[in-house]
Amino acid sequence: MNPLGALPALPPLSGWEFWLPVIWFGVIGFGVLMYVLLDGFVLGLGILAPFARDSGELDHMMSTAAPIWDGNETWLVLGGAGLLAAFPKAYSLVLSALYLPVLTLLLGLIFRGVAFEFRFKGQGFARRAWGAAFALGSMVATFSQGVILGALVEGMPLSAGKYLGGAFAWFSPFSMLTGAALLFGYALLGCGWLILKTDGPLHRLARAMARPLVMAVLVFMGLVSTWLPFLNSRLMARWFESGNFLWLAPVPLLTLLVGWRLWVDAAVQPEAGGAPRHDARPFLWTLALFALGFAGLVLGIWPNIVPPSLSIWQAASPPESQGFVLAGLVVLLPVVLAYTAWSYSVFRGKVLAGAGYH
Repeated sequence: MNPLGALPALPPLSGWEFWLPVIWFGVIGFGVLMYVLLDGFVLGLGILAPFARDSGELDHMMSTAAPIWDGNETWLVLGGAGLLAAFPKAYSLVLSALYLPVLTLLLGLIFRGVAFEFRFKGQGFARRAWGAAFALGSMVATFSQGVILGALVEGMPLSAGKYLGGAFAWFSPFSMLTGAALLFGYALLGCGWLILKTDGPLHRLARAMARPLVMAVLVFMGLVSTWLPFLNSRLMARWFESGNFLWLAPVPLLTLLVGWRLWVDAAVQPEAGGAPRHDARPFLWTLALFALGFAGLVLGIWPNIVPPSLSIWQAASPPESQGFVLAGLVVLLPVVLAYTAWSYSVFRGKVLAGAGYH
C-alpha cells in the first residue's frame, strides 16, 4: 500500500525526467516552509504591534527582529524563483489566477519593510505613522498569504493546462477563513518569539496573549479541517483512500500532541528563585505546529503542484533547465543555510528594553 497514492498517467519518463521534478518540489516546499517559519514571526510582531502599550514597548518588539528580519525574505525569493525555473507552467497559472492577492502580498511586504526601517528614524507623529504602517503592512501581507493558500487548497479550474476561472475566482468564504486563520497563526508565532527574546512587561504581555491565541489557532485548524472534505480539490481524499489514514495518522496525532504541549507551556509563568522558565518552548512548539500543518498540506496535494490536476511532471520545465539551476542551488543553498544559522546564533539571547540594534 502506497500512502502517497498512485501517480497520474504519465508518458514514459527517464530517471532524471522523473526525479528532477520531485527534487524541485522538495526544494520549493522547503523554501516556502522556511519563509513561513522565519518571516512569520516578524509579520506576527506587526500584527501584535497595536497591542503595544507605548512607543517604547513597540521599539522593544521591533528590536528583537531588527538584525535578522530582512534575511528571512530570502526564502520567499527561493520559493518563487524555484517555481519559475522548475515549474514555469505552474508559475504562470498561479499568477494568472491569483494576480490580485499576490500583488497585495508584495505591496504589504514592501510597506512593512519600509515602515520597519523608517520608524526608527522618525520622531513624533512620523514615528507613530510608521508604526501604524508597520502593523498595516504586516496584516495585509499575512492575510494575502492566507488567501493564496486557501485558493490553492480549493483548487483551480483547469482545462488542457489552461486556467478557466476569472480574476476574482480566488475570493471565497474558504479563502477568507484561511486568511483570518493565518493572521492568528502568525500572531502566535510573534508571541512565542517575544516570550523567547524579551523580559519584563513585554514578556508578561506576550505570555498573557499566548493562550488565547493558541485556542484561536486550534479552533481555526479545526474549522479548516472540517471544511476540506467539502472542497472540489480532493485534498482530503488522499487521507481516506485505500486505508491511507493508518499511514498518515501520525500527522494529525502529532498536531494534537503539539497543540496540547503549546497550550500547557504558553501558560507557564516565570518562576521565582531563578528556576529555568523554558522560554523557548512556546516558540518551538508553534514552529512544530506550522511544520506539521505544512506536512499535512503537502501530503494532501502530492503529486500535484496546482490542485486539483496539474502534476509536477506536467508542469516541469525541460530536464536540462532544471539540472542547470539545480547545480547553482547546490552551491548557494548551503551558504544561505549557514548564514541564517550564523546570524541567529550571533543575535541569540534576550533583547533588553532600550538596548536594540538601531
